[in-house]
Amino acid sequence: MLVTLAAFVFVLGVLIFVHELGHFLAAKWAGIGVPRFSIGFGPPTPLRFTRGGTEYVLAWFPLGGYVKMASREEQEAMGSLEGGETPAEYPPDALFENKPLYARVIVISAGVLMNVVFAWITYAALAGLFGRTEDPTTTIMHVEERWLPAEAQHLADLPRGVQILRINGDSVRSFDAIRQHIHDPRTDRLRIEFAGETGTVLIPIKGTDIEGRERVFNSLRFGWGPVAGSPLPGMPAEEAGLLPGDRFVQIEGDTIRAFYDLYRVVDRNPEKALSLTLQRGDSVFTISITPEAVTLPDPVTGQEMDVGRIGVDPAYEPLRVRFGIVGSLVEGARRTWRSAELVYVTLKGIVLREVSAREIGGPIMIGQMSGRFARAGVAVLFEFMALLSVNLAILNILPIPVLDGGHLVFLAIEGIRGRPLSVSARMRLIQAGMFLLLGLMVLVFTNDIVRLFGG
Repeated sequence: MLVTLAAFVFVLGVLIFVHELGHFLAAKWAGIGVPRFSIGFGPPTPLRFTRGGTEYVLAWFPLGGYVKMASREEQEAMGSLEGGETPAEYPPDALFENKPLYARVIVISAGVLMNVVFAWITYAALAGLFGRTEDPTTTIMHVEERWLPAEAQHLADLPRGVQILRINGDSVRSFDAIRQHIHDPRTDRLRIEFAGETGTVLIPIKGTDIEGRERVFNSLRFGWGPVAGSPLPGMPAEEAGLLPGDRFVQIEGDTIRAFYDLYRVVDRNPEKALSLTLQRGDSVFTISITPEAVTLPDPVTGQEMDVGRIGVDPAYEPLRVRFGIVGSLVEGARRTWRSAELVYVTLKGIVLREVSAREIGGPIMIGQMSGRFARAGVAVLFEFMALLSVNLAILNILPIPVLDGGHLVFLAIEGIRGRPLSVSARMRLIQAGMFLLLGLMVLVFTNDIVRLFGG
């Protein structure tokens, strides 16, 4: 619980700081007075100080933040929400509304740009430090027919041991590439080319059908060899004495030719003692192992069911891709773009009602995921933060009053009309935007609570 809370505060704090830092630096560049830079809303905590004419504040409600710029127009409307004291008077040339239109556009856009830059640098740093590790498995041993969506039922006819060569014309040489291409939202079909006589299979499935594509991928059982990787601590495999490199020979008298043969029997026998024959070096021996029962939603019905797990993954020799400085920057840009595409397609699916609004998560979901990724390691946590930063950038650029995108719309109208909207008109639109965001917050909190309590 403490790890989850600490990770949540860290993730949210860093991303909000990065976003607001963009506005702050751009405002300073434009010569706009900045009386306050706050992480959070409401009354300030004792963690506050003043330097260079700016009060730096950590507020009591950390789900947000703001940079208060010198402006006569917005003080009355936003002061009660932001908290703190009324800023001192600034000369006319230091007020936001008195700056040229292009300077105000840069200041408003800078937060979104900073989030994109953060994601790019983070992805690039991860690529440079760790490279990319890929699982070279591309062979399908079995297809779970009942998991397939209607558009993909013909995949059930695939022969055992068939190899995927290309998806939508792109060569795929790893398990990771297959997963990425199946989830690629840019096309409304999957054209999968197999080796041998199987040929090509065409699946007409929309890029916005995230659940359908997930079911296609999860139905494929890949042909990892029958060799144990590292057992998870506290799970049945470790408790039974399995070691990395042990070869699975038989389970309940049935020969194990691929890791899937083990998985299939374990999955269907939670909390039942199973006879498992292993080979370790020149020694062949049999042990008893009882799969732990894990409750998961059924991929088709969504109803909870118990499945067996012993806590060991297959061993494989990973493909390691290393990047130099330029390669890391290119890889960072590629992953940032793919993250943006994923967010865009999800939003498009929600608008077109192709993706359920129940899939949207809020702070509770972010907190849970932050804790989970923090436990998986620093690199995994920062990869999650990069994706979340792209989410924050795209959501903030939406044309909703009170968000950055809404303020850019106001500036666009001013550019077209030659004069800004009246203060009263803007305030009414901002209030409408606040009500819209309030409704969205109620939705995401409801989704989070339903997920949390298994509804």
